[in-house]
Amino acid sequence: MESDQQFLETLVKALVDHPEDVTCSRTVDEMGVLLTLDVHADDMGKIIGRSGNTAKAIRTLLRVVGMKNDARVNLKINEPEGGRPPAAMEQGGDATEVVEMGGDEPMEEKTLDEAIDDLKI
Repeated sequence: MESDQQFLETLVKALVDHPEDVTCSRTVDEMGVLLTLDVHADDMGKIIGRSGNTAKAIRTLLRVVGMKNDARVNLKINEPEGGRPPAAMEQGGDATEVVEMGGDEPMEEKTLDEAIDDLKI
């Protein structure tokens, strides 16, 4: 295992609740080194961090490790199976929302795109 891959695995395993599910693969091409990280679905938030700050910090550290070894190191974080659903699905519905137009009773159900099209003059 290369030093950059070992560094990434050690770092990520220290951050997550499911270190046994952390896997990292390494590929080298003309663009440099690509480390691909897979973690447990429950740990994605810890790896990404608020506004992506943790992921940015990990990428910065990997860049420093790469410079030490004269290599350009990039990180790809794979979204796990059963990861976060789209925002509309999170709220228990589908992509259809009830659009109200100021009255007490809801209007017909429309997709978000249909509602936006109705707003265009």
